[in-house]
Amino acid sequence: MEHNNSCETRTFHEKSVELHEVIRPNILYYGTPVLLLSTLNEDGSTNISPLSSSWALGDCVVLGLGVQGQAFDNLSRHKECVINLPDATLWRQVELLGKYTGKSPVPEEKAEMGYRFCSDKFEAAGFTSQRSAEVRPDRIAECALQIEASVQHIRIPQHTPFMAIVEAKALMVHAHPGIISAQDHIDPERWDPLIYNFRHYYGLGEKHGESFRARK
Repeated sequence: MEHNNSCETRTFHEKSVELHEVIRPNILYYGTPVLLLSTLNEDGSTNISPLSSSWALGDCVVLGLGVQGQAFDNLSRHKECVINLPDATLWRQVELLGKYTGKSPVPEEKAEMGYRFCSDKFEAAGFTSQRSAEVRPDRIAECALQIEASVQHIRIPQHTPFMAIVEAKALMVHAHPGIISAQDHIDPERWDPLIYNFRHYYGLGEKHGESFRARK
């Protein structure tokens, strides 16, 4: 006799829905890759901004960043950048940058959160600058995956005026030979991106650490 599990399955799903709770989290960093955005300062030097809001489709990369930071000012003035993607082993160096801003004076809101001004973030994090091929901001040599890009559009949404949505076009992708499996292919077995999971750092497996704002 054929047994029909549809009733049992439906009941299980109904019970699962009942287990959910409505919450109001103050952050929605639900597990996205960390990126280090290189932008050009007015004096020609390169600023580095850690970001965790991005998505890519084709040669389009969309970034989310705060309007009070130096990255927003730089991109508004000079529409080029490098999207540097660190692997999980670099989380400590990424976190070193977390408390710094390239903007002086430090905006009051950022100062209250513990941010400090830093003019040379390469030195602060122990990173090595690397000349880009198509854009003026430098790349970060320690990042195994780097995307040189040009900004196509910047929009500030009315519902969230303290954030900017940046649309960028990928111009050139640099990859370390150690993560390449074949021509123009990244080996997912070798590439272990740093993941920002509700302000905690993860690779694709174990937890590596947490940001200074994780408990705030």
